Amino acid sequence: MFDVFGLNVSPMYTRISKSGGRSYLQLVEGHRDAEGKVRIKVVANLGRLDRLSPDKLDPLINGLNRAVGRLENTAHEITHDPARTYGTVFALHELWKDLGFDRALNRALRSGKRSIDAEALVRAMVFNRLCDATSKLGCLRWLETVAMPAMPETVTHQHLLRAMDALMDNAEGVEEALARQIRPLVDHDLTMVFYDLTTVRIHGEARLEDDVRAFGMNKETGGIARQFVLGVVQTADGLPLMHTVHPGNVSETKTLQGMLSKVMQRFPILRIILVADRGLLSLDNIHHLTEMADQDGRKLEFILAVPARRYSDLLETFQNFDFSDGDGLREASFEGHRLIVAHDSGRAKEQGAARRARIDELDAMGNAMVAKLDLQDEGKSEKGRRASDRGAYSRFVRAISDAELTRFIKADLTADRFSWEVDEDAIARAALFDGKLVLLTNVPEITPADAVARYKALADIDIDQTFRLSSDKFKLFCALPGRQAPQVGRARADRFKILDHCRVSSHQLHRFAVMFNQAAA
Repeated sequence: MFDVFGLNVSPMYTRISKSGGRSYLQLVEGHRDAEGKVRIKVVANLGRLDRLSPDKLDPLINGLNRAVGRLENTAHEITHDPARTYGTVFALHELWKDLGFDRALNRALRSGKRSIDAEALVRAMVFNRLCDATSKLGCLRWLETVAMPAMPETVTHQHLLRAMDALMDNAEGVEEALARQIRPLVDHDLTMVFYDLTTVRIHGEARLEDDVRAFGMNKETGGIARQFVLGVVQTADGLPLMHTVHPGNVSETKTLQGMLSKVMQRFPILRIILVADRGLLSLDNIHHLTEMADQDGRKLEFILAVPARRYSDLLETFQNFDFSDGDGLREASFEGHRLIVAHDSGRAKEQGAARRARIDELDAMGNAMVAKLDLQDEGKSEKGRRASDRGAYSRFVRAISDAELTRFIKADLTADRFSWEVDEDAIARAALFDGKLVLLTNVPEITPADAVARYKALADIDIDQTFRLSSDKFKLFCALPGRQAPQVGRARADRFKILDHCRVSSHQLHRFAVMFNQAAA
């Protein structure tokens, strides 16, 4: 019991009751009867809960507050503007300034004809590419969610397009300026350079002058696709030096010489050791690399993987190797350079067993065809279309070709009856190369184990990760209509030249930015 206006009353409170599937708000009073049991008395029904609104309840609440000398109810729904992310862009902005990219871009893009801040707009697109890769329209939406330092008050889609135009018109100057900024980060005495390429599929049928989009073998699908070729050059420490863009039908071997010439031109490295994948090795490349060595007192050396198509030239060399004791390393000579062979016995057994299983499967297929033809000759043909020797030849040869086993299984097309043979000598020759990694190098002092380790480090280079791009995200700006269509040409592909240098281990930057956001929170 408590006293209100000098009267002793029982405590009252609100209660929600349900009836007929509806909810009602009631003012009830609790009291005890003569036997001491708690009883509830409905003082007032305030109405259906779904029809009550603050406009109807606030007068009642304010009246009760005034009765006890309290202020009227002024509570309102709490709202707040969405917070903007700061940690990621702050870390990138500090790195951008420390590397001197702001000064380099301002010098390279300086023009009295432009009213836009090209450096700030390019910086925004680069940061967007690193944090949340999207198109330029997506970049505008992303800018609304981050607190980007030193940005113009208003950024429009046209501003970003004009910044890209400025970057395209001054691409060579921008590249040189950025290269000068990162030269202190490169070891001038000895630098291990990793080079790898990937293919980027393009959707669309537009044709442009000097277009890099062409049909070629796509690494993602394994088939023919319209694409361009993208190459990455970086140091053993993960520092990207540059990237290259080539037509989609270019041979990988033809990209190596131009890339090395640019690296040696832009960076005063006295000794370069190139590490590249097997697709880049050709005799012409070896001769050219040899000619470039010791040029202007600078030394160029290489560690290249030998492609499988060259293994036939190494048959005699491999026959002289003995790996009966399991894994091991061997060294020989090829084309006047060191040939290093690493053997993985476990991998060799897997490859040999897989090959034999495919051969046995095709052999069983051929035997089933022969059995069916023999039954037909005996007049015991089964239901269905009648088989023939020519049809059996056609199906069998197609199956061998699809399995890529034409070296080992040979159908006798000259015989009257369907027949074939398994070339065990060819299988034995192929087994010599199972589980082998073959490297060619002209580095005199490197040990075979170190050469293999350096080459395997090349596998850590993931071009999509380096640019923070997936194939799907790449499509966003490669197939844009209207004015943005030229971006798929050679000039627009040069947009990555900024990204080459600003991303120094961006996955580490991302972890740092997350930690910074957590600390700031």
